[in-house]
Amino acid sequence: MLKGIPKIIPPELLKVLCEMGHGDQLVIADGNFPAESIGKNAIVVRMDGHGGSEILKAILTVFPLDTYVDKPATLMEKVPGDTVATPIWDVYAGLIKEHDERGADAIGSLERFAFYEQAKNAYCVIASGESAQYANLILQKGVVFNAE
Repeated sequence: MLKGIPKIIPPELLKVLCEMGHGDQLVIADGNFPAESIGKNAIVVRMDGHGGSEILKAILTVFPLDTYVDKPATLMEKVPGDTVATPIWDVYAGLIKEHDERGADAIGSLERFAFYEQAKNAYCVIASGESAQYANLILQKGVVFNAE
């Protein structure tokens, strides 16, 4: 065990987060996301027993968001006409606000298929057990500054 590392981050994910450099992206995928097919050129880490918000909360304790881009976090937009509620988006925004002064302004969105295309370029795809719809999120890694 290590001190200061959230317990839900498995060793494989900790290694991947350490390997990632500035500008690399990771996807926190909900349970319906095609993680294995979208992530065939990425490292896929399975965290089926955990929800997206608890994974995001843990990752943000060790993972800086990119300060050199306007929107280092990207949500998948709802399909036009889909009326499903997306309260998890507010949860994600609150968690990001705890770690990035831009708060919700650090979050952008992409149409579903554009999101899939962007996700194909990710370094890592985390397959969660999240059951909320549209709970997919791409994070872009920033720089750890000397002051941290």
